[in-house]
Amino acid sequence: MRDYLAWRMAFGVTTPSTNTVVQPEYDDMRPPGVTNHLGRMAIPDIPIANNADFDRSIELIDAALEGAVARVMDAKPNAFILGISALAVWGGTPAWGDELKARIRKVAGWEIPVALATDAVVAGLRAHGVKRRIAIMEPYYPSIEKRMEGVFGPFGYEIVRYNHMRGKSPASYSILTARDMIDAMRAIDGPDIEAIVQFGANLPMARLADEAERWLDKPVISINVATYWHALRMNGIADKRYGFTQLMSRF
Repeated sequence: MRDYLAWRMAFGVTTPSTNTVVQPEYDDMRPPGVTNHLGRMAIPDIPIANNADFDRSIELIDAALEGAVARVMDAKPNAFILGISALAVWGGTPAWGDELKARIRKVAGWEIPVALATDAVVAGLRAHGVKRRIAIMEPYYPSIEKRMEGVFGPFGYEIVRYNHMRGKSPASYSILTARDMIDAMRAIDGPDIEAIVQFGANLPMARLADEAERWLDKPVISINVATYWHALRMNGIADKRYGFTQLMSRF
């Protein structure tokens, strides 16, 4: 037993200071005996109107990573989750994920297990048997495309369509309606894709993705669900949870 509440696992989590979705969605999915402990990557809520502004926002998050990890490690978690998806693809290659893990482990001072959004998406697509063609929706700008393709292409995935929802600032990504997200999914759906992947950890898609899988009749990989699912499974926690897509209820 680690401690009275976290008798199975204590996760350390970092997410941007502007993110209002990771904490409640992760807590909604938390099994008994598992606790989540957040450290914030402090960034300003800068206006975003174009690719350059968006790129700058991710650079600010990247620069804040080590400080946030250090604050989380004071709680001595058993494992770590990077609660931001854009940073996980930012290097544009699968090797970037290894670099992020090395940076996190350097701060931690030991080989702490690290869950990343990119690893989680690949694991989720494979669990569903998705072979190749996917579509991606996110609150970002088109400059993310080459980075996404550089990360997922080597695993055999072709991104057929994007929906860049172009949030006006990092904090604004979560200020939208269910209709906004439904329309975003339908805009990229079609018989030519096997799955929809939702990036953007500040999009509140966990429960809506579960509903969407039924009326789209295909996997919908919501990034917070996938990342938390992957973190649980890689640490030996196999509890099934309903209401958070098939990843949590089947795999």
